Amino acid sequence: MNVRLLGLALGLGLALPVVAQAQMLQPGLWEMTSSNLKVDDQAMDVQSILGQIQGQITPQQRAALEKNGINIGGKGIRACLTPQQVATNDIPLADPQSGCKQQITERTGNQWKFRFSCPKAQGTGVATFLSDREFTTVANGTFNAIGINQKGSLETRAVWLGQDCGTVKPRA
Repeated sequence: MNVRLLGLALGLGLALPVVAQAQMLQPGLWEMTSSNLKVDDQAMDVQSILGQIQGQITPQQRAALEKNGINIGGKGIRACLTPQQVATNDIPLADPQSGCKQQITERTGNQWKFRFSCPKAQGTGVATFLSDREFTTVANGTFNAIGINQKGSLETRAVWLGQDCGTVKPRA
């Protein structure tokens, strides 16, 4: 069950920050932490799920994730944004091969409303940019990770950790 929830968390948590506009973010290492994950109105412990996944993931699976710019570490998922990526209007935090698409539906001040569609998830959300070094997202939608439609919601906080990405490779 926890691996299925990772699909939801990765789908919502990694797909949603893509709405960030170039001039609003700093290049470098970002960490996304998720909270208030609910599946069919049942609260899930995101940190416990990430901890279990870190303990169960094989070295090959970890290498494949890291090759795609996804690093599970710290308190969540880390991603590296290059200056070139930040200079575009499409920050590539979601896996380009995931089939996920995002569309900004409204921009008001520091808040952007968006909708997303993935092969097994779809929904809406709001991104709030607190500064060029921090933003939050709240997403609600439906997903089908186990063969049945379920409702899900997730809050994500993204924090800039610095210019140096260390061992985290940028998304290709």
